[in-house]
Amino acid sequence: MAVKLIAVDMDGTFLSDDKTYPRERFLAQYAELKARGIRFVVASGNQYYQLVSFFPEIADEIAFVAENGAWVVCEGEDVFNGELTEEQYRHVISHLLTMEDLEIIACGKNSGYTLNRYDERFKKMAARYYHRLQYVDDLRCVKDIFFKFALNLPDMHLLKTMDALTEALEGIMVPVSSGHGSIDLIIPGLHKANGIRLLQQRWGIGDNDVVAFGDGGNDVEMLRHAGFGFAMENAPEAIHKVAQYRAPANNQAGVLAIIDKILKGEAPFA
Repeated sequence: MAVKLIAVDMDGTFLSDDKTYPRERFLAQYAELKARGIRFVVASGNQYYQLVSFFPEIADEIAFVAENGAWVVCEGEDVFNGELTEEQYRHVISHLLTMEDLEIIACGKNSGYTLNRYDERFKKMAARYYHRLQYVDDLRCVKDIFFKFALNLPDMHLLKTMDALTEALEGIMVPVSSGHGSIDLIIPGLHKANGIRLLQQRWGIGDNDVVAFGDGGNDVEMLRHAGFGFAMENAPEAIHKVAQYRAPANNQAGVLAIIDKILKGEAPFA
């Protein structure tokens, strides 16, 4: 068994809490991974344009499973796009707009879209994750290729809201937790594992040769899918129950520590 693909979530996993990573150390690791033919994949719920900004030196060499798997890009080339029909989009957004204490970002291929009426606190937070974000008066009138919704709400309402959305949007979208007070609505089946599977087919890589790192509910399918699934030390206990292995915390550059083990052929990769 040989590692041939490494897939990393970003927030709470590859990135520290201040949204940085040891760039020089990673780029040295990446050069060795590349020389050995090991693929590097960024698998995140975040917007493609934001993800690319973290890897300016190698963005045209690696693959991105963005928007939780709804948009897959390999070496700058589109591999896959999910897409809601106009009728589905109108149905979902009309329902979301009836819900209280909910801030909405409609995630499209060209941009993210949110409402002008939201407060500055939310807008500042959203700008950290969306390099392309437009403010509009009415989300029902926006035109784009839509494949995800990102929702922000008080922590205390998270589980109840996820249950309500599961029932109301059955067959159209699936709610997954993406962090404290955050829900991603994804198209059924278009999760990170599906995006990684498409890349595996492209490259001829088996599941047992995949290493994946994650810390949240939107990483569950990916961690189960990979031959080596690593939950970060900082992940909730529910995620540790899903993953076979544990990596040091994101603030300790845990992903890079495990990549060192891969490159040195240390356990569990011996």
